[in-house]
Amino acid sequence: MPAQPWLILPTFNEAENLERIVVAARHALGPACPEGFRILVVDDDSPDGTGAIADRLAGAHPGEVEVLHRTERAGLGPAYLAGFRRALDMGANYVMEMDSDFSHDPADLPRLLAAVREGGADVALGSRYVDGGGIADWPALRRTVSRAGCLYARGILGVPVNDLTGGFKCLRAEVLEAIDLPSVRSRGYAFQVELTYRAILRGFHVVEVPIIFRDRTLGSSKMSWRIALEAAQLIPAMRLRRG
Repeated sequence: MPAQPWLILPTFNEAENLERIVVAARHALGPACPEGFRILVVDDDSPDGTGAIADRLAGAHPGEVEVLHRTERAGLGPAYLAGFRRALDMGANYVMEMDSDFSHDPADLPRLLAAVREGGADVALGSRYVDGGGIADWPALRRTVSRAGCLYARGILGVPVNDLTGGFKCLRAEVLEAIDLPSVRSRGYAFQVELTYRAILRGFHVVEVPIIFRDRTLGSSKMSWRIALEAAQLIPAMRLRRG
């Protein structure tokens, strides 16, 4: 199999969104990837039938869509780690990640890929908090909490990244091989902070690409206060481990 970009889509109860997001991602990646691409759905045993939809899509688009079924519901971080490992083992040269609920616009995938493949970056982050980026559809309180979380992570870790908590990324395969994925501790949304922080510590070049983040319209959010508390506790621990 030739080296190709891979997109990792973690899912849990995304039956309402999965087919639409795969269709949109295929439409965006096709013209941008003449060498081909793979979309890997990593489903954590969704009780709503998401896994069966993923299997149907893989059958309809062999060579472009694959499914990794996980029986353990261990959180976002472990799902991504499993997806990264599959992509690397299959020879991916670039690995992208995004939410499966249209919070991230699949039409932005070519811009993230180009920033790495042609623009000289090692990691491209879809950023809400740079010029041209933003958030649509969120109430003021949720915007404030999100921005405060990013400022907290940036201040504790001391890195010049505005959107450390964002989960829309493209990374060179070499980055994922270098940052010791098996030792990543974060399971929830702190995973996104830890991934970028490890890349920076190892000297990789990170750029922020402006995106507009939108609230999901179908399905329910997986965010909770427990996940937020995990992030608040783990971010200082990341800095201590660096020391």
